[in-house]
Amino acid sequence: MISLIERVDRTLVAFLRRWSLRALRISLAIVFIWFGALKILDVTPVTELVGNTVYWVDPDWFVPALGVVEVVVGIGLLFRFALRTVIGLFALQMAGTFLVLIVLPEVSFQDGNIFKLTVEGEFVIKNLVLLSAGLVVGATVRSGSVGSTDAPGEHAGALFTHL
Repeated sequence: MISLIERVDRTLVAFLRRWSLRALRISLAIVFIWFGALKILDVTPVTELVGNTVYWVDPDWFVPALGVVEVVVGIGLLFRFALRTVIGLFALQMAGTFLVLIVLPEVSFQDGNIFKLTVEGEFVIKNLVLLSAGLVVGATVRSGSVGSTDAPGEHAGALFTHL
């Protein structure tokens, strides 16, 4: 019986090793392309929130421009194209989302209590998961796998690789 459990466990772990990172990268790509497209098409529900957060720029051009950046990030993630640059843009975009917590605490927290999030606050805090996922994908830019100790330059030659 233990040998059956061990075989099933090994098979599942092998499956996860083969597909989980790819699934993570593709799911991040889908989120960025989708959310970016909503901004470009001016049908996103976050235009007002973005405009109020980054109040020093005109949301009429900033929100669609942010959407373009998000679509570029998504496409880069999807096709593993220019991942270093894409991960940099990804990190900047993610950092920007946390500005809501600082610039608009009244929108992010109920009654000023940092432990009681509003819907907008939850929307922002969940980005910690996206940020962590981006870090995992970013850890693959040299080798294509997490935890690699490849020497600088190894496996880094191709900017565009297959899915």
